[in-house]
Amino acid sequence: MAIAKDLVTENILPRKAVEDALHIAAATVHGMDFLLTWNCKHIANPIIQESIAAYLAPKGLFLPFICTPEELLGADNDE
Repeated sequence: MAIAKDLVTENILPRKAVEDALHIAAATVHGMDFLLTWNCKHIANPIIQESIAAYLAPKGLFLPFICTPEELLGADNDE
């Protein structure tokens, strides 16, 4: 997938994170609203997300909202 390859060759994600790039690219091209992950190092990382979004914008693509499952579900309000 060209987007995943570009995310690595443009040094937005490190080479060791090529599988992470594939997850992001697949969610993007399929128009997913959310991408859930426990990977906060390369995927749910707001600094990296900013760079990915900047790469995608000129291509007319939008980065899905990326977060952990806990973030999506919100805080437990049982207190």
